Amino acid sequence: MPIMDIHSHTYYSRCGRDQFEEIIEAAIAGGVELFGISDHNYGVGDRIEEYRTKQMEMREKYKDQIRVLCGFEICTLKDEVHVDFAYPYPLSRLQGFDYCLVENIDHDHSVWGLDLLAMRKDFPCRVGIAHTDLIGFARKLGQDPVEFLRAFAKKDIFWEMNVSYDSIHNYREHPYVLRLRESEEEQEMVRRSGIRVSVGFDGHRVEDYRPDRVRDMCLWLQSQNIPLVEF
Repeated sequence: MPIMDIHSHTYYSRCGRDQFEEIIEAAIAGGVELFGISDHNYGVGDRIEEYRTKQMEMREKYKDQIRVLCGFEICTLKDEVHVDFAYPYPLSRLQGFDYCLVENIDHDHSVWGLDLLAMRKDFPCRVGIAHTDLIGFARKLGQDPVEFLRAFAKKDIFWEMNVSYDSIHNYREHPYVLRLRESEEEQEMVRRSGIRVSVGFDGHRVEDYRPDRVRDMCLWLQSQNIPLVEF
């Protein structure tokens, strides 16, 4: 399986500032083989056609060096500054994208939550859950984690292992990722459920980019027979 990082941001995200070329070339230099650009819905806004055109230009420009995927990230919170584009989002506008990352479904203020499972059929592209503790969410709801993850797997929804460690996130590592690496029980839950996972650095500043963390997670997942999502 390729070394993948399918969570990155450009100047299209309000919290990002980098040019497409900068982040792609950083990924190439770091040995990443599959790279997805996935700016926030509240940053892209009504420029979605322009945004995808730019992604496609980058795919063509770098096709001999790295495989570039067209991604998108949707925030589902109702009480944040980005509520203007959070929900309902016209999912048909994602036609032509390779995947969409959906964040915050485990948050008390998510307007989607587990409705995402029923909404999956309305997405014209692959769907993943971004930087979310799905096993912790299952336990919070009193559900069996294996069956909970399996419900997502059956809908062809993958789960992101977020390995961010940068200034934007105050050099905070995600506890669910650290816990999975330490817990043989949780590793077995993921294997039994059949859910596929992705890896993303969630980069917002090219100078903070750590492709070594991406490579390490991809290789570790493969060593544990935890399947990566395929594109």
